[in-house]
Formats: sequence, structure tokens, C-alpha cells
Amino acid sequence: MSEAYRIVYRGGVGEIVEKKSRFIATVIPITSEEEALAFIEQMKKQYWDASHNCSAYTLGMRHETARCSDDGEPQKTAGRPMLDVLLAEDVHNVCVVVTRYFGGTLLGTGGLVRAYQAATKAGLTASTVTEKRYGIPVTVVTDYNSIGKLQYIIAQMELFTQDTLYTDIVTCTVLTTPDTHGAFIKKVTEATSGKAEITEQDPVWFCMIDNSPVFFSE
Repeated sequence: MSEAYRIVYRGGVGEIVEKKSRFIATVIPITSEEEALAFIEQMKKQYWDASHNCSAYTLGMRHETARCSDDGEPQKTAGRPMLDVLLAEDVHNVCVVVTRYFGGTLLGTGGLVRAYQAATKAGLTASTVTEKRYGIPVTVVTDYNSIGKLQYIIAQMELFTQDTLYTDIVTCTVLTTPDTHGAFIKKVTEATSGKAEITEQDPVWFCMIDNSPVFFSE
């Protein structure tokens, strides 16, 4: 449960042109194979007049489910090269459909492989790709004399403060990760001479978007 992995947080559309053929890559995040298949069908309906709508998707922290389709292109010239890009970039829970409008010039098998891979990369570049991480929120209750030390530790370790409540004491909730969790608690304990009340909250999955955490239900 403590692993981090790359995901598409927000999908995007990228396009390349190769010898007058248009390759439009549409990328979305997915949580199930049903979502992937529904999206592929949606793209086929949206681009009903295209020559091909090739697809690839991968699911799971270790790419347990990975599928692809050439959709009429010569075998292993479209879907598999697209999937290879997703695997090489190590992006999880993602589906891409590359729509091709034939430009009148044959590209050959090598040309098709390069074009579909380039389109997939363009789609990923147009998307928001980030790291989904396992987080452990820690609540620290301390007095005002120790707040400066606590803030210094948070800044030094580059952690995110989820919430701070100022009453007669200071209650601060900090988002740690498996790599920083133990060190943070040790530093706070030493800095406050063991006087701070430290409580570990339920773990969460999150990613950082615009320097702020976005939390996932699973």
C-alpha cells in the first residue's frame, strides 16, 4: 500500500500529421476496464468518419490489465506500439484512442509504428500526468512556544500542512508519506522535548496538483 505510481489526473488531446495523415490522440484516466471500453466506443462514434480508431489501455499498480487494438491497421503497427508508450512512460489507469484520418500516402509498417507512438506521446504531453502517492496525515498538538520549531520542520522536509487550528493551543495536521513519516515524528518529538501530542490519522491516497494535494477515495 505504500507504493507511488504515475497516473493521468486530467486527460488531454494531442495531434500529429504524418504525410498528410492526421493522428489525433485522446487520453483519459480510467478506473475500470468497463470505463475503457465505453470510452473507446464513444471515440468510435465521435470519429465515425475516420479511417481507424486504435486504442490501448492499462489498469492496476503493476499494469495487471493491459489491452490494445489495431482497429484494422496492419497487425502490431498501432495498438501495441501505443501500449508500449504507456508502459514505457509507466503511466497507470489510463486509456488512449488514436484516431487516424488517412491522407492518401501509405506509411509502411515502420512509419505507422512511429506515427502511432508519436501521437500517443503527444496525447500524454497534453494531459496532466502526476504521481499518485500514499499519505499518512499526522496531527500535532503543541503550545505556542513550539509552533516555530514545528513550522521549520515542515518547511525543511517540504511537507504540506492540511490544517492549522489556533486556540489556547495549536493543532496542526501535516501530510506525510511512508518515506517521511518516521523522520517527521522523530524530529517533532525531539524539537518539543516529547511534549507535543502526536496522532496518526487514517491513511489516504493523494496527488499534488498546483502545489496542493488532491485526495482520492481509494
